[in-house]
Amino acid sequence: MNIGILGGGQLARMMAQAGRSLGLNFMFLCPDIYACAAPFGEHLCVPYGDEDAQKRLANWADITTYEFENVPLSVVDSVQKKVSLYPSSSVLSVARDRLKEKTLFRNLGIPTANFSPVDSLEDLRNAMKNIGFSAILKTRTDGYDGKGQALLHGKNDLPSAWMKVGKAPCIVESMVAFNRELSIIAVRDQRGKMVFYPLSENHHRDGILRLSISRQDDPMQARAEAKIRYIMEDLNYVGTMALELFQVKDQLFANEFAPRVHNSGHWTIEAAQTSQFENHLRAICGFPLGKTTSVQSAAMVNLIGLLPSERQILNITDATPHFYCKAERPGRKVGHVTLTSKDYTSEDFQQRLSTLLQLAGQPELAELNFLNAATQTSHN
Repeated sequence: MNIGILGGGQLARMMAQAGRSLGLNFMFLCPDIYACAAPFGEHLCVPYGDEDAQKRLANWADITTYEFENVPLSVVDSVQKKVSLYPSSSVLSVARDRLKEKTLFRNLGIPTANFSPVDSLEDLRNAMKNIGFSAILKTRTDGYDGKGQALLHGKNDLPSAWMKVGKAPCIVESMVAFNRELSIIAVRDQRGKMVFYPLSENHHRDGILRLSISRQDDPMQARAEAKIRYIMEDLNYVGTMALELFQVKDQLFANEFAPRVHNSGHWTIEAAQTSQFENHLRAICGFPLGKTTSVQSAAMVNLIGLLPSERQILNITDATPHFYCKAERPGRKVGHVTLTSKDYTSEDFQQRLSTLLQLAGQPELAELNFLNAATQTSHN
């Protein structure tokens, strides 16, 4: 079976790697000449809007998908008219617009931070009367890894924040004093069957995910599953989805959802019976979904900006490096490392994770104790 992917970054790369065992072939439509997925299929290196390339992709592929939300919606609409595409264009139109996304959560009865649309500096000033400080201003579209955001601590911040986000349509949200940042990853097939992965506990800095820890048998698991089920069923979703959540005492607040495989689920490659990447392909192709259970615990450490030496990583027991073959530069995800352990309470696991975090340039996280759920309070 032939799979067309809009995008050619590391998520497309890992999908293609997972698809080899399923006998799948891949074609990537991506304007980046250095697309790191290219070695795993045919690379159409042209702008997304190239109509000839879209037709070629659609004529070749049996099924199409996308690896991230910032593919132009018009392109996704165009491809979907020519060949089956999952998740659908209608899903992407919600996921890529923070206002539509937050409105969906509210309509489904899922708690969120207080929010308000903002289309001008005057709108922002008026909105803050109800939202209050501190708050965060986010562009409605095209924001990821902390981009398109500005913190608001007082009235004097408003003009500069509005300039920082480019005077684009925005949403302003109240800050959430959370106990933990969590994400739930689920997969839904074309017949509506769903499977869920254990919760991930996530740690960010500067808006970029640095660390995810698999939390098996977490007390919030059932509540998180219920929330992502509501969303997937409402959208008639097909494929892998991640829902990012804030835990506030015994409540879960929805932050955002990703209509794709997700950074916080990279640990599933080594630690789950079926990875999020393989299950995404199984769902969109109509294959039976694989089991999501894990016989061991895991943590995933992102490599941001610079790559440690592979030898240093492999010196850490049960550490598996994934390098994306991307040029190193500040703030860029250039790889990740999965650390596994059969004994979640092991002090040895904590020590190995601390060593890995130091190696990845995350000394502040290396000093924390991750054997139990963290109680850090901040805002993504």
